[in-house]
Amino acid sequence: MKPVPLAAALLAIAAPLVAIAQSAPLIVVEDRGGVSALPYYEVLDLQPRAGQMPPRLDVPQPPAGPVSETAMLPIRSAHLSPGNVERRVIQAPGLTPFFLIGDDERSHAWLRQRAPALRELGAFGLVVNVESADALAALRRLASGLPLAPVSGDDLAERLGLRHYPALITATGIEQ
Repeated sequence: MKPVPLAAALLAIAAPLVAIAQSAPLIVVEDRGGVSALPYYEVLDLQPRAGQMPPRLDVPQPPAGPVSETAMLPIRSAHLSPGNVERRVIQAPGLTPFFLIGDDERSHAWLRQRAPALRELGAFGLVVNVESADALAALRRLASGLPLAPVSGDDLAERLGLRHYPALITATGIEQ
């Protein structure tokens, strides 16, 4: 095999770069105008400008003592109530199964009936309406081993198009 002279190797590397550098200028096909984004960046400006004081940032202080789950109670979800949930298909690959319940007779009966299947699925529960720590403890006794957490379900209800509970949400569907 014949060695390639250094000049030929450099020319082989440089030729494409020269072609790129001499290419036609960028042509804007469409400009829809718009508004400057500068105000959005000014809000983030952390460098004080001459003659201006930097904006005051108030950082919220954590509670003084230990915080417990009881401090979150009562939980009330204004957009969710006990009722019928129509079965429907969703596509949420990788979603860990979870269920929504409240402290009401319908949820109690549903939880008693479905607890074995929920355990088998490895589902966790979100208690979206509960008044007290005693009521939450009673739900946990009914759930016997299923993890339950008190949370407001309003945002979740909006995202999933739910109005009622109890409901089971899996990677493939929503059902009662």
